[in-house]
Amino acid sequence: MVKKQLEPRGIIDSRVLKAMLTVPRHLFLESDVAPFAYEDCPLPIANNQTISQPYIVAYMTELATISPKAKVLEIGTGSGYQAAILGLLAKEVYTIEFFPELARKASNLLQQLGYNNIQIKAGDGYQGWSEHAPYDAILVTAAPDHIPQPLIDQLAINGKMIIPVGNWSQSLILLTKTPHGIVENRMLPVCFVPLIRKLV
Repeated sequence: MVKKQLEPRGIIDSRVLKAMLTVPRHLFLESDVAPFAYEDCPLPIANNQTISQPYIVAYMTELATISPKAKVLEIGTGSGYQAAILGLLAKEVYTIEFFPELARKASNLLQQLGYNNIQIKAGDGYQGWSEHAPYDAILVTAAPDHIPQPLIDQLAINGKMIIPVGNWSQSLILLTKTPHGIVENRMLPVCFVPLIRKLV
């Protein structure tokens, strides 16, 4: 996967590549799709959600430039695979999943695999996780139709947010919070499941 898919497509961060080599992606999938775990494509998980293709996981992680001392927030835990990658790179990872059953399953698996620096909760990803803010990086793995303001508020100065935005046509946006304001860069077209939120 790393040699044939990630490196040829421009992933160069050695820590990201090592994490992608280390995390057993097949363990985060149901048995019927596990044989396809290392193909470069998204795969279905429960609740009509998906696990992102390995290249997108690596690309978003590399964009975030996560240091060993970083505190990271992930929106959309899903299977827990992206959180596991982040857990090998950051000091602390906080991840939010809308569906309680997915949150429980991911939490159990990550604990079994020995990831002790990852905290998971079920909740509304639009609101972030303010108790542990600010975050050095925020990765959003489902697409809202706009960038939620609470996530911008919870990003540290000089922190980066990677987020797919849009309905039918989505763009992956790299947002950097500088001392002078927000800088947004559109990186590439993507296709993510919608970010679900609680309606007031």
